Amino acid sequence: MMGKTMHYLAFGVWLLCSVAAHGLDVGHGLDAAHGLEVAPDDNAISYRGRIDFSDPKAPVLSWPATRVDVNFYGRSVAVTLDDELGKNFYSAFIDGDWSRPVILGLHKGEHRYQVADNLDNARHTLTLVKRTEGEEGATRLVGLSFNKGAKLLPAGKLPERRIEIYGDSITSGMGNMAPLKGEDGRLLDKNSFMSYGAITARALGADYRSISQSGIGIMVSWFDFTMPDFYDQLNAVGDNDSEWDFSRWTPQVVLINLFQNDSWLVEDRLDPVPGEAERVKAYYDFIDAIHRRYPDALLVGALGSMDATQEGSPWPGYITTAVAEYRRDHPKAKLATLFFPFTGYGQHPRVEHNRANAARLTAFIREQMNWQ
Repeated sequence: MMGKTMHYLAFGVWLLCSVAAHGLDVGHGLDAAHGLEVAPDDNAISYRGRIDFSDPKAPVLSWPATRVDVNFYGRSVAVTLDDELGKNFYSAFIDGDWSRPVILGLHKGEHRYQVADNLDNARHTLTLVKRTEGEEGATRLVGLSFNKGAKLLPAGKLPERRIEIYGDSITSGMGNMAPLKGEDGRLLDKNSFMSYGAITARALGADYRSISQSGIGIMVSWFDFTMPDFYDQLNAVGDNDSEWDFSRWTPQVVLINLFQNDSWLVEDRLDPVPGEAERVKAYYDFIDAIHRRYPDALLVGALGSMDATQEGSPWPGYITTAVAEYRRDHPKAKLATLFFPFTGYGQHPRVEHNRANAARLTAFIREQMNWQ
């Protein structure tokens, strides 16, 4: 699967370079004037993620792993997207073939992107997933275009199982598509769909949400806001005043994979430097914030798989203590801990590491939730 994925990444790079060189929009081949045009508020379109529907005809996607699905009968499909910064990447899949993504590198502003053409004139599914994060900006879905004679089919039922992860770059998929010895920072190599959380959700047949931001921590981040400032936003673009309505979607499992950035920054950026008790309390307080939102969910205090879980690190211990203290104070809360081991690899986890972490997490959730 990895070989095929890298092949299509290479194709995506060639395609994007070609587009940039010729000044063309991806997907210029479909004759929209004579095809089926579908507005984003059509009931046949299925959405997953924290999406801003303030304007139902132009919903805003900002969080990593945000997803759009539509079933159709036809030969071709294109999407029209209005991107805030021109930095986002999306993966588009046909018929759930996760090994063959069509990679869309978005231009700033409104453009039309061809996803598939010359398909068999038959039933198909389009899945569109945001690979990148809020720091790459938000995207409005403007519409979908199909060939003349195409028909929309009823939307599939959303999974009853629901998993949410609060995390940092590890959860967002920073650098996970890069070569083992390659750099971490290319936007094309950031892929939330191939993060450990998304892989786990697919293995368990669960709806998945990634409330994550590269560089974020609970006490301190590489920027001026932390997860306690950020976790309850509707829009993922920086620290803002938008508010997510937690009653709209309730997970059965919530994983908190944070403290990696804190482990790097507390000594350098906080004055006075917080002691052990303060570090435990910070995690305890965030557990409390999530438990108040989801009192019936299994809350998992997690960390890894970067160097905050290396042998001798005190950071897993802070989490273990915080969870134990919260269990003592809230005996009805469902709590657990899970640590992804540090393998010695010194960069952001690549796809192979994410798969290993997903296998561990999948087995853990199956046992905890009795999900077979």
